[in-house]
Amino acid sequence: MSSKLLLNSKEIDIILHRLACQLIENHNDFSNTVLIGLQPRGTFLAKRLKEILIKDYHIKDLQLGLLDITFYRDDFRRRQEPLEATNTEIPFLIEDKNVILIDDVLFSGRSIRAGLSAIQDFGRPNLVELLVLIDRRFSRHLPIQPNYRGRQVDAINKEKVKVCWKETHKKDAVYLEQNI
Repeated sequence: MSSKLLLNSKEIDIILHRLACQLIENHNDFSNTVLIGLQPRGTFLAKRLKEILIKDYHIKDLQLGLLDITFYRDDFRRRQEPLEATNTEIPFLIEDKNVILIDDVLFSGRSIRAGLSAIQDFGRPNLVELLVLIDRRFSRHLPIQPNYRGRQVDAINKEKVKVCWKETHKKDAVYLEQNI
């Protein structure tokens, strides 16, 4: 398997700050906006954005939830190996709130569709927007597009985008991997 570095740690940090600024432009003080990270991989991005928004941009009372979409996935029963469910942690109401769904990579759109279905169990948001670190634009199975994207990557089906976070991989990086 060959691997190509798409983003290094410094580039990821720059992108995260740009995304934070775009969120501030559209949601000002976040008084009616919440962040929801899709478990498992969207949680690292969501937590990192929350930290930047609070520490660097002094956003107060920013609410972050973590949403498990395991049982909402359309491939839930088709997998050979069992899926591991995680805990959903949404300790606030989302009724009439602006919700920013956050995931690391937008590939087919199926995870986001599952997230949209799952979020409805918690109430009816005023608005739902999508933020992703990587947008694989030529891989969509569903008509879903991000409102905020860190970087757009043109990858063919045999290529895989791998996002590494320092919390789990000891460094931040994004790779494009190819099976040879």
